[in-house]
Amino acid sequence: MSTQAMKNSKITKWLFDHVIYVFLILLVIGIVIASPDFLSVTNLINILSQSSSRIIIALGIAGILITAGTDLSAGRMVGLAAVVSASLLQAGDYAYKMYPNLPELPFFVPIIIAMVVTGLFGILNGVIVSKFHVPPFIATLGMMISVYGITSIYFDRPPYGAQPIGGLSESFTKFAQRGIPIGDYEIPFLIFYAIIFSVIIWVIWNKTQLGKNMYAIGGNPEAAKVSGVNVAKNIIIIYMIAGLLYGFSGTIEAGRVGSATNNTGNMYELDAIAACVVGGVSLSGGIGTVPGVITGVLIFQIINYGLAFLGVSPYIQFIVKGAIIIVAVAFDMRKHAKKK
Repeated sequence: MSTQAMKNSKITKWLFDHVIYVFLILLVIGIVIASPDFLSVTNLINILSQSSSRIIIALGIAGILITAGTDLSAGRMVGLAAVVSASLLQAGDYAYKMYPNLPELPFFVPIIIAMVVTGLFGILNGVIVSKFHVPPFIATLGMMISVYGITSIYFDRPPYGAQPIGGLSESFTKFAQRGIPIGDYEIPFLIFYAIIFSVIIWVIWNKTQLGKNMYAIGGNPEAAKVSGVNVAKNIIIIYMIAGLLYGFSGTIEAGRVGSATNNTGNMYELDAIAACVVGGVSLSGGIGTVPGVITGVLIFQIINYGLAFLGVSPYIQFIVKGAIIIVAVAFDMRKHAKKK
């Protein structure tokens, strides 16, 4: 093969491996050309702020995807955490408190409670998948439905019925809505929360035995088992970590919006899975990085925000998002098939 032919082959391979990024970059360029005002510091801060909770959710799902699993219950766990934390974080003088006699709690207490609750559901997911060998798709689909039912029962409380849980305490809204002034701008705390969790997950994936085991299980679970890896234990821990991340994300979503309902977090899991795949996490397991996951979430958020900025119909946005997901998964599966 000639030098030119080899060069062309490498270019073709690079384009094939990165076609989804090329497409998305071109789409973003198109948005910028259509509206140059899109490139502003304010819009960038808004995109990063809106991406923060999604990054935390995606990091939880990504760990599960790397083990060759999946989690369809993530969005509903986010909703459960939002409702639980909001119900415990209402201001003392709010007229429609779920617990009228409950004094205002330090904001971190309900956050921990919500994370523990979703962490337990994460453990349950892991047990069902690893101990009872139920396919992750079915196990988490059932959990998604069950958690939504539990959240709805909790949310539909007497005497006020299924009304949004609002009137959140000032300390909590500051935690979720305020930021650090830098020059003429305010950098939301949410961005720093996403950075902190990203660093923690990066350390777990790259510097701990759990991380090594996670990649080994995703690459070849039988080989991992023969090598002495406790596959079931590691899968349960990975699902538990994901549950804890969903819990924190749910609480800051409630604080960011200022209220919570049983539909908070609906469909978040699909956005997160799509962002993971776009960010290079393989649905076949064994492949994925924290920077890739963050990149995938940011790309999706830039596109969503950009299309909304241009006034594109939400229905068209769904079509674009669906097309991106299909293309990303198709190329991921083709790359995996070639490696086999």
